[in-house]
Amino acid sequence: MLEVIDKGCVSEAHPVPLLFVHGAWHAAWCWNEHFLGYFADHGYRAVAVSFRGHGQSAIDKPLRDCTVDDYVADVKSVADSLQVPPVVIGHSMGGLIVQKYLETNTAPAGVLMASIPPQGNYGSSLRWLRRRPGQAVKMAFTGKSLQYINTPAQAREKFFSANTPEDVVADCAARLQEDSSRVSVDCLVLKLPHPDRVTTPLLVLGAEQDGAHTRKEVRATARAYRTEAEFFPDMGHNMMLEPGWEAVAERIHGWLGDRGL
Repeated sequence: MLEVIDKGCVSEAHPVPLLFVHGAWHAAWCWNEHFLGYFADHGYRAVAVSFRGHGQSAIDKPLRDCTVDDYVADVKSVADSLQVPPVVIGHSMGGLIVQKYLETNTAPAGVLMASIPPQGNYGSSLRWLRRRPGQAVKMAFTGKSLQYINTPAQAREKFFSANTPEDVVADCAARLQEDSSRVSVDCLVLKLPHPDRVTTPLLVLGAEQDGAHTRKEVRATARAYRTEAEFFPDMGHNMMLEPGWEAVAERIHGWLGDRGL
């Protein structure tokens, strides 16, 4: 059983539900802090899923063995339970999962927020190796990474801007959990997206103070999907939790409204 947080209802103005897909080490809670309520208040049905083994979602095999295909199947399971195909909105690793989902599933629109690019997570992994070579080597051998991101200082470096209040950073750090080592390999080389298979219109958003994905990588994502990237200043990787999250939500709301969604 997958954990699904479901808020709001579809409306005449917004007849299509929104399905939010979290990134590595997170769960549906990261959308529930601000985004689900915002979109529910604006007349949408807003749904967030926790991948298997994340949040309150059950799992039937070791987490370390979960694959990108497993996470795509989780998204599809929730999407198929809705009355109509939802808009899919993915953050970070969840952005890669959304890209893979859209290769074989239809959606009226999609949003990629600070997403892993179609070229994979090579750039982010290499930067981690250069900055913290000891951590990177230990992660490669043990398949465990949580201990390197779950203190406030580590979480701020990866996920937040320097201006984010300490309580926001500390709360996120305390909620992070281990993720699949197999998925990290999939995102590096084994299960990279094929943009040529995706016909869904995409909105590509980036954060100027992103500690995970560079502006160049976000622009490459947008280019692959024949669009232009949009960036938010003074914002870190966790765009749905950062101060200024309202501007991100408003941009998505406006973009969807322009498409009658």
